[in-house]
Amino acid sequence: MQFDILTIFPEFFEGPLDHGIVRRARETGLLDVRVHDLREFTRDRHRTVDDRPFGGGEGMVLKPDPLFDAVESLLGDEEGAQREAGNSRLAAGSATAIVLLSASGKLFRQETARRYAGLERIVLLCGRYEGVDERVAEHLATEEIAVGDFVLSGGELPAAMIVDAVTRLLPGALGNEASAMHESFSIESSSQSSVVSGQQPGPAERATGSEPRDTRHDAQVTGHGILDWPHYTRPAEFRGWPVPEVLVGGNHELIRRWRRRMALAKTLRNRPELLAAAALSDEDRRLLDEFRREEQP
Repeated sequence: MQFDILTIFPEFFEGPLDHGIVRRARETGLLDVRVHDLREFTRDRHRTVDDRPFGGGEGMVLKPDPLFDAVESLLGDEEGAQREAGNSRLAAGSATAIVLLSASGKLFRQETARRYAGLERIVLLCGRYEGVDERVAEHLATEEIAVGDFVLSGGELPAAMIVDAVTRLLPGALGNEASAMHESFSIESSSQSSVVSGQQPGPAERATGSEPRDTRHDAQVTGHGILDWPHYTRPAEFRGWPVPEVLVGGNHELIRRWRRRMALAKTLRNRPELLAAAALSDEDRRLLDEFRREEQP
């Protein structure tokens, strides 16, 4: 199996990949992990990977172009065939996954690790700054993944966690194959206790156990358990995918309402269980009702 990790801090992985099961799997040829510097796929002399968000707000957003160029360069013919068909995403059933690591993604669980272990190649896109241009999630990544209900400075730690969790499920990676069958989250295990070293809090704990958030909306909006809204930065149009018009119109009230609506919609799609414990206003409920009606066939 091969992992490709795209990051602006490639030196971060000099430690996590050189110990324990991951190191042994690499040495025996079960696992190939390649770390790529995202700045190598930029086209300007400053090697720019980020820009200010459309619609205003704090922080910087990772640009789409370096990420698209990097993935297409890495996957070569496989990705090229998809582009010729007018689709930047890989086809369903592909043995390759392109995973955007984001606090707004679906929660990574042991069943996710088992599914990844059946693939041949996984490209991990490490987010940074305020977020990643939404066109990466919509048109490049095959899925968006979070490792928990908390905010990290970037996707490097989640990438290392995913590599470790998947590696131990590869046949031959563990000295005793039964080890993976009787631990937390295994199919055979009857107790599904909670994460970061194997433990996952329930929805109520996740909703009440977090510290108060500051005014930066870098992951869960307003601290009420709602995921972040989509971010966009330059270029305003990328491969025919324009930035939503509301973000360039300058109407702050429309931008506020659009961001809240999209945050609610992303939460409904990726983490619907969070809505049950979220502090929703009357406006939030109206926005959710609008979105549900639009999604109905």
